Amino acid sequence: MELAIGQVAIVNPAEATATVRCMLGPVRRGARFDRIRDSVEALDLELTQILAYHQYVEELDPVHTALVTLRGTGIQLLTSATPGSSWQVIQGANPPP
Repeated sequence: MELAIGQVAIVNPAEATATVRCMLGPVRRGARFDRIRDSVEALDLELTQILAYHQYVEELDPVHTALVTLRGTGIQLLTSATPGSSWQVIQGANPPP
């Protein structure tokens, strides 16, 4: 499962909010992200909240965008997209059903 990060705001060293697009999913609340595509850096982030179309939801389907909250280790590695760069993509797995 994958989320592409458009903009990220670091709340504190262990928490960030980000505008994301679901690239591969669906992505469910509680999902764990352990890597950044095309990077050797390790993450340990949990998706704790999804706000889509002014409503809190349990999952985000491909091509949809949302404001999400991520918590864990590696927050400082997340970056916002710029006009000269592509969106950073984080990869991981959904929680068990």
